[in-house]
Amino acid sequence: MPPRTRGGYTSSAPRRRPTGSERRRRVQLREVEPAADPDSVEHPQHDRDEHEEVFEGAPGGPIDRCILRSFDKHIAAKIWLGEDRAPLKLVNHGAKLQLWELDMERSRIYETVHRSGLASLTSCSHRVASRPMLSAFCERWQPETTTFHMPFGEMTITLDDVASILHIPVTGTMISFSQPLHVDDANALLVELLGTTDVDASRETEQCRSPSVRLLWLRDHFSTITDASSDDDVVFATRAFLLHLVGCTLFADKSATSVAVVYLELFRDLSMVDSYAWGAACLAYLYRQLTTGTRFEVRQLGGYVTLLQAWIYEHFPEMFSSPDMSYTESRPRALRWRPHVIPDSLQSVRERLDRLQISEVCWEPYEDHRAEHPFPDIAWYSGCIKCEQVVEPYHPERVLRQFGYIQTIPPRPFTPPRPDRSSLLVQYWERWTDHLLTDQSRGRRCLYSGSGESVPEYMAWYDRISHRIVQPPQLRSGSTTDARSSLPSHAASTSDTRIARALTSLRHVISGGRDQSADYFWGALNEAHDILSGPDETTASHSTPSPAPACHSTPSPATHPFFSPPTFVYPPPASVDPPPSSDDPPPLVVPPPPASFAPPAPTSDPSAPAPDSTASTTVYVRSKRKKKT
Repeated sequence: MPPRTRGGYTSSAPRRRPTGSERRRRVQLREVEPAADPDSVEHPQHDRDEHEEVFEGAPGGPIDRCILRSFDKHIAAKIWLGEDRAPLKLVNHGAKLQLWELDMERSRIYETVHRSGLASLTSCSHRVASRPMLSAFCERWQPETTTFHMPFGEMTITLDDVASILHIPVTGTMISFSQPLHVDDANALLVELLGTTDVDASRETEQCRSPSVRLLWLRDHFSTITDASSDDDVVFATRAFLLHLVGCTLFADKSATSVAVVYLELFRDLSMVDSYAWGAACLAYLYRQLTTGTRFEVRQLGGYVTLLQAWIYEHFPEMFSSPDMSYTESRPRALRWRPHVIPDSLQSVRERLDRLQISEVCWEPYEDHRAEHPFPDIAWYSGCIKCEQVVEPYHPERVLRQFGYIQTIPPRPFTPPRPDRSSLLVQYWERWTDHLLTDQSRGRRCLYSGSGESVPEYMAWYDRISHRIVQPPQLRSGSTTDARSSLPSHAASTSDTRIARALTSLRHVISGGRDQSADYFWGALNEAHDILSGPDETTASHSTPSPAPACHSTPSPATHPFFSPPTFVYPPPASVDPPPSSDDPPPLVVPPPPASFAPPAPTSDPSAPAPDSTASTTVYVRSKRKKKT
């Protein structure tokens, strides 16, 4: 081989003359890079010890970039700079699951699927998903904290949410693979575990251009196998059905047509399928898909959108949900709701979330579900969760209000280790009982269940490190100038507090099932009546407020184990008749009557003073249909 010259060309090839732009670029580089002074060069170890990265604030927040360090690439930052994108396309296979149903002719496959712990996924998937709603929540996801940054604090999908919404295992063996699967290894797995030929396996992976198979290919080859088939065929069909099931639900990727063959290894021993932590793997996979969806150039959202949509319905029932009145608590919580596409645009959903009040959140929605599905202790696990090569941090200390505790300022989020260190992650996960949040880290319980309390200094800290408002004020529909001046007031007036308490007491009646007794309905209505018709609370700062139920029954303060008199002070109640807003029409000024006009003589009280005929009367016109007086 001919020797190479300094420019990278061989001696036999003609040397290319540099262009004018390349020469100018070299001159600029020489001017920008001055010669280093040996006396001014510091020791590298000294630089690593004392050097601190400094991040400037972003428009609309955060002011302090110590937490959200990659916010410049976030979609919320682009929106404040005037750039926007359409609602994300969603990968939803709810309709495809009905193309492969297990009837009486496939009872042997159904029995194995029922023992696997994944049978609930066959019925709880939503066929319809709302793109504006899910896109608006994806814009509030922050990858560093793996939480949604709402106007009043952080929220996230916890392992308790996964267990209650889907009824799948959240404890067990971590779904982890040491190395990514090669195409040749994928072909070998298809031949061994599904009984296909080498030609069919190679043809399918070549068509997918990856170690994956199409969902349609699985249905065409294995959906016709019944109980009358051989035992080997039934086992092959069961593995194919489970692979098809997780590909349509837990691990739905952006191809929207295929599923990775690597998950087939988990179905090698069908008696061990229920020993895996499917819920933790699904949550890690959804975390990563939400993280990817925060980038401006991304146009599609993968993962199990039913889990995300049902979580929104559970925690924001008054804003987006439509309950199913025939639901019973023995079924997964995903079936509690009737999925629908909201008619609002993406911008209107953003503005609704920007104005969201803390009283509109259902912090503990599963209290009535505990009898059928107890709270999993692993939800307090603080560490990393893993799915294949995806590793994501899990921070319950950042969302203590979702567990009924007062939210404190959390520690800095930790950076997850590399996926190739799977052995350490597996060992850490297997000893999850040693990594639960301690009682000291959890702090104190909220005074009233579902109240969403936080320490006084939390909101000041959160306002500095977060991006609370997504829609910039200059792009808001009929809006004002300053975004921070339009933030919702978290110290609501006494009247607003009483109304919120009355609404939350009725929330369960509105969204509950028909199997509730009439006494339950009357009790909730009487409670709301007592709250609204109670005495004036102008002196509420000197008395103990009554408990405010969130989405379920609340123990009285006398019996509450952590009861103590509140230290906060309610502000005075707001005026009943506020002044007209900018959207109201101008006031109608009625001119005084002419001098020749004589008012009618009084009939009931002759001694009453006559009205002043020179005074003008101002009447605010609220609607065209109302009579002007």
